[in-house]
Amino acid sequence: MAVDDPWYEATASGWSGETAAGAPGDGRPGAVPRQRVHSAAEIYLEVQRSPAFQEVRRRYRRFVFPATLAFLLWYLAYVVAATAAPGLMARPVAGAVNVAMVAGLGQFLTTFLLTWAYARHARLRRDRAALELRWDTQEMTRGMVQP
Repeated sequence: MAVDDPWYEATASGWSGETAAGAPGDGRPGAVPRQRVHSAAEIYLEVQRSPAFQEVRRRYRRFVFPATLAFLLWYLAYVVAATAAPGLMARPVAGAVNVAMVAGLGQFLTTFLLTWAYARHARLRRDRAALELRWDTQEMTRGMVQP
C-alpha cells in the first residue's frame, strides 16, 4: 500500500513517473503502484448495503420501535386519564398519596427501566457487531488515497 507523502516531489528527486516495472506509481523506485481506491462515500455506502449492517439495524429497530410505542402509549394514557378522569386520579391510595402520584412516579420508573433495557439490549445484541463494522470501515478508509 502506497503512503501519500505530501513533502515528496518526484520531479525534484529526478525519478520519473514510472516504477521499475514500468507501471505508473508515485515516482519512487520500488513503490507499489496505486490501485483504484474507493472514496469515503463509496466505502460507507458499501458498508450500509452489507448484511452485517442490515442485521445491526434490524436488531435496533426490533427493540426501539415497540419500546417507543409502548412508552408513548403509557404516557398518553397518563395524560388522558389526568384530564378525562380527574376523579379516578384523585382517588387516595395510601394517606395523601393518590392514583395520579403513583402513576406519575410510574412514569419515572418506566423511564429508568426502559433506559436499562435499552443499554442491556445494545450490550448483548448490537455493540459487538457494530464495533466490528466500525473497525472494518476504519480499515477500509485508512487505505484511501487522498486526491
